[in-house]
Amino acid sequence: MFFPLDSVLTRRLFFLGGVAGILLAGCSSAPPPKDYTPVVARFFLESASGDGTPLTLPQSGVRVTVNPKPVIAEGDVINVELVQVDLGKCLLFQLSTSAVRDFYRMTVTHQGRRLVMVLDGEAVGARRIDGPITNGVLYVFVERPESELPALVNNLKKSSVAIQRELARKG
Repeated sequence: MFFPLDSVLTRRLFFLGGVAGILLAGCSSAPPPKDYTPVVARFFLESASGDGTPLTLPQSGVRVTVNPKPVIAEGDVINVELVQVDLGKCLLFQLSTSAVRDFYRMTVTHQGRRLVMVLDGEAVGARRIDGPITNGVLYVFVERPESELPALVNNLKKSSVAIQRELARKG
């Protein structure tokens, strides 16, 4: 069956084909460029037995042997801030609701042991568990120059938002 080019049906078909082409082209486009460098933050608990993975902090040279599984992973962090405390500037990590419960239990049973913060596989900070942490807020001093901390926090914060968005999309 042949339809003349000026028929209403032909124009509608061309229009629908054009709309479909635009929509499909939008689906195949690359995601927008990131305005940050993704950073994966994980926290490992010091091993009680001395067996595990030895980590060495870059400036102090402190060596801590940790359990192989992180107690806080990148999906547990919902916010990061740079804060000033009595001893200087440190990073404040805010944990997700589900991570707060697990972290509280862990801090009750493992007082005296250290948590080692690892960024992209590199140990950069440690903190001794000196008591139960009930509010899901963790302060850690980082062995990096103070001038690098604002950019680090920006990257951690935006990485955290992206990870949380991805987790929400999947689940």
